Amino acid sequence: MPAIQGNESQLVQLFQNLLSNAIKFTPSGEAPQIEISCTLLERSELPNDILKNSTATHFWLINISDQGIGFDIKYLDRIFQVFQRLHGKSEFPGTGVGLAICQRVAENHGGRITASSTPGKGATFSMYLPK
Repeated sequence: MPAIQGNESQLVQLFQNLLSNAIKFTPSGEAPQIEISCTLLERSELPNDILKNSTATHFWLINISDQGIGFDIKYLDRIFQVFQRLHGKSEFPGTGVGLAICQRVAENHGGRITASSTPGKGATFSMYLPK
């Protein structure tokens, strides 16, 4: 994993939130399967919507993938909003602020976070953080 320049406590919270979600949303009775990968990208390789917050020339793409319950991609914008939940509190505990915090931390560091998923097949959260 790369060394990332930034606010240590915010970056710790970012990774803690994503990893705890990967564990929390593992189907009951199954062991969590989480994969973390990173790739160094040049600015020209980034999706256009990632370029808003930084003038950096290189970015780390860090993916955290799980084999959890996943979500319908039509809710992508909603999952990063404060107090937005896709599941009831009785089904999965939480406050609905974790991913909103992740988005804020990524943006505070000149980066961006997004996700891809298929219900029942897990999710991948992709963070683009300046090198």
